Amino acid sequence: MTDDLSPRAGVMEAVPTAFGYIGVGIAFGIIAKANGFSLLEILLLSMVTYGGSAQFIMVSMMAVHASLLAILLSVFLVNSRMILMSTVVAPYFKSESMMRNIVIGSLITDETFALGMNKLNYTDHTLRFGWYNAANLFAYLIWAVATVVGGALGTLIVDPQKFGMDFAIVAMFIGLLYLQVIADKTIRLTIQLAVIGFVIVIMVVGLIFIPKNALLLLAAILGCSFGVVLKHGAR
Repeated sequence: MTDDLSPRAGVMEAVPTAFGYIGVGIAFGIIAKANGFSLLEILLLSMVTYGGSAQFIMVSMMAVHASLLAILLSVFLVNSRMILMSTVVAPYFKSESMMRNIVIGSLITDETFALGMNKLNYTDHTLRFGWYNAANLFAYLIWAVATVVGGALGTLIVDPQKFGMDFAIVAMFIGLLYLQVIADKTIRLTIQLAVIGFVIVIMVVGLIFIPKNALLLLAAILGCSFGVVLKHGAR
């Protein structure tokens, strides 16, 4: 990574991220196809929703005929972290128009957010729209293409579970959790581990008494609340 903030540099520096998108995207396409989604529906879902974890959740919940409200709440909670990421990035684009800020915020992902934060170390804490937008658009297009390719392959793979494809979302979340823990220096490691342990206990115990969809929402709310209490109590 260099101090170059040109659109070309944005694409080149997003290439390593794209490789991760290809694997998860293909896995999503295969699973979506196995659950009855057409290639057009897979493409539209990827281009409109554009959220790996959210898309896996939508497909799995729609497959078991979950209510629309449960799906909307689950997707909102899972993707609500994007609001915080956009808030962190926004100050670097204060001189840009509102439309350009909306474009950046709409296409930002965990990976491009991390890419942008790392870029600050090489550019004297400066970001440009051309660089960030190019990185975001490249990742966006790679994700959409990868999911459609996965959907096409899904016609050949009747049961994705035999190949462990159903574990893709779990693996992705484990990776994101690990990256979050090691990258966030604003919260003590002991607090982060305590929150993780708290949520694990809720999930293990809750699975005995509470339906999975409702448990997901409950665990997210209680986990966030517990984290806030620990963070403020530690000050």
